[in-house]
Amino acid sequence: MNKSTKSRVIESYRKHENDTGSAEVQVAVLTERIIQLTRHMGNNKHDFNTQRGLMKIIGKRRRLLNYLIKEDVGRYQKLIASLGLRK
Repeated sequence: MNKSTKSRVIESYRKHENDTGSAEVQVAVLTERIIQLTRHMGNNKHDFNTQRGLMKIIGKRRRLLNYLIKEDVGRYQKLIASLGLRK
């Protein structure tokens, strides 16, 4: 992921000007990375190192979403609707 893409994602999901670490921002950045790696895996089916990294990122996003649903269901639902995730 290049710097401009990451900063665009952070800017659209942050709560305040200096917010780069809230759960929403982290999930949005991970989702963008998952999309890119999924595209890469479509072209490189035997890249097992990337496949393992993709699974780790998916697990990290799932843990962050579980945290967010425990903390505030409204924020969770708003986030998954804006990202287009299931559930």
